[in-house]
Amino acid sequence: MEREMNEIAVGLDIGTTKIVAMVGRYNEYGKMEVLGVGKSKSLGVHRGVVNNITQTIQSIQQAVQEAESVSGMKINDVTVGIAGQHIRSLQHSDYITRPNADAVIDEDDIDKLCNQVHKLVMLPGEEILHVLPQEYKVDGQAEIKEPVGMYGGRLEANFHVVVGQVTSIRNIGRCVKSSGLELSDVTLEPLASANAVLSQEEKEAGVALIDIGGGTTDLAIFKDGIIRHTAVIPFGGNVITEDIKEGCSIIEKQAELLKIKFGSAWPGENKDNEIVSIPGLRGREPKEITLKNLSKIIHARVVEIVEQVFLEIKNYGHESPKKKLIAGIVLTGGGSQLKHLKQLVEYITGMDTRIGYPNEHLAGNSDSETTSPMYATAVGLVMDSLVHIKKQKKTMKKETLANAEGTQQVEVEDTVIEEENPRVDLKPRKNILEKWTEKFKEFLDNAE
Repeated sequence: MEREMNEIAVGLDIGTTKIVAMVGRYNEYGKMEVLGVGKSKSLGVHRGVVNNITQTIQSIQQAVQEAESVSGMKINDVTVGIAGQHIRSLQHSDYITRPNADAVIDEDDIDKLCNQVHKLVMLPGEEILHVLPQEYKVDGQAEIKEPVGMYGGRLEANFHVVVGQVTSIRNIGRCVKSSGLELSDVTLEPLASANAVLSQEEKEAGVALIDIGGGTTDLAIFKDGIIRHTAVIPFGGNVITEDIKEGCSIIEKQAELLKIKFGSAWPGENKDNEIVSIPGLRGREPKEITLKNLSKIIHARVVEIVEQVFLEIKNYGHESPKKKLIAGIVLTGGGSQLKHLKQLVEYITGMDTRIGYPNEHLAGNSDSETTSPMYATAVGLVMDSLVHIKKQKKTMKKETLANAEGTQQVEVEDTVIEEENPRVDLKPRKNILEKWTEKFKEFLDNAE
């Protein structure tokens, strides 16, 4: 059965361990339905950054082909997630003085303010990815969440600015285009994961999302429903595998299997006599490894990762994050499936912790593989893309209406036009991210 292509979205999660292409759409109940998933081993990505273009293109094509054959659809454009150790965030305040304080604040004023932040001078080779307004001030009146429609001469805002390395972002764009795909949108991965696994109540109460991937651990902190802090820590599950490999003198494949099957973040769990025998290479003697030793190796590295993340949380929460973030911590990503990790995180941070499954917005009949924390980012990227498509549809509708109004009712009184469509002459406006994506696409085309 041919489905309408415009209501379907594709998320492409280019990770360090795996590349996932996910096709989804909204069902009649407003929940997301996954139509197909394609997965391939990520060969050209290290710590979230592309370091081999050719291999990454092959992996992307493999994942996309699999998603196409499962969903029965042709994939043309994708929403891509950006992460990696080059991502950093900063807080910034800015203001504009409006020429006419007697006119109400509209979206154009907010665009003007956000564009001003986009002109901030960054370090050489860095580019602003997201400018996320937090709270506004109108003529000194603070804590305003939505200033549109208010009167005021001076409009101020606090911004959460996410910055990334130009070359890393361009390389991802290059891989997507060379795989025969169009880049429809770019999203910061911790924001995508947060959309997939957090509830609105948690974002209001205050929550820290920790997404433990293969190469990086991403952090996103929300309070009062607003993103407050993001960070990328350049350690993930792969470092744990590396430690097991060296500590037990075995090959990487065996180390990964050991971690998944027998690994635990809590060394007290295993008894001294629990032993795993690993076959030797090419007829060599098998190796015997005690599970206690294995969990000691894992524990040491996990404690290091969790403490680094907790330091970031404390930097935001001023030494009392427990009081500030009532909903505590949500763990997601492939690394969150490590046994007893939840207990260890609670022990180190003293904060309530749960594992985040991306089933918050998924349709009830989704298979268990899709609702695994491993797919949180991919689900979030599809959701972002669907929202983006919805917005585009709305603006197209408005444009069509505006054009129709413009041709049919030229001599009609102003009041009629106002009721129907108050801004006939204006083109549909794009939000900051859409504008940035367009600039980025131009940037890629010029680089070719």
